[in-house]
Amino acid sequence: AQAGQSAAQITAAQAQRKAASVDLDTTRITAPIGGKIGNSTVRVGQFVQPGQRLMTIVPTEAIYVEANFKETQIGLMRAGQPVTVHVDALPDVDFHGTVESITPGTGANFSLIPPQNATGNFTKIVQRVPVRIRINAGPESRKVLVPGLSLTVEVDTRAAKSSLDAIRKEQEQVAAK
Repeated sequence: AQAGQSAAQITAAQAQRKAASVDLDTTRITAPIGGKIGNSTVRVGQFVQPGQRLMTIVPTEAIYVEANFKETQIGLMRAGQPVTVHVDALPDVDFHGTVESITPGTGANFSLIPPQNATGNFTKIVQRVPVRIRINAGPESRKVLVPGLSLTVEVDTRAAKSSLDAIRKEQEQVAAK
């Protein structure tokens, strides 16, 4: 009886092993974007769960910058405007790009713990607004432009002067009603 029970346990274990092997053969991990692995948080043989973060992927096709501009600097900024980027790692090279988007709120609005002014002082603090800038970079530039580099960004807002005039006229019409 004991031999029969042991044989059944062996058969069950072999079936589980075969099922696990099939699961492994059909498991595929895909990334939502193309790029290089920047930081892996798992090791070979480690168990993972669906939805668990396994690694950080650094995009290699579309290179962009999240620049935090003061709220006083974004009045004339619009998506599509040309940008010049100066990277400290390459001081003699100017990179060019385009404003891709302006976040519809300040950085403080979207932080996990928004700053609270509970001290009773009412000093106005200039807020920062994240602006996403796509950098036009070739294959050689992509080898050097890595996340975390220090850089300076200049947005050409000259074409937006007419937008400012349109905003003023719009507000005058609203006030006249």
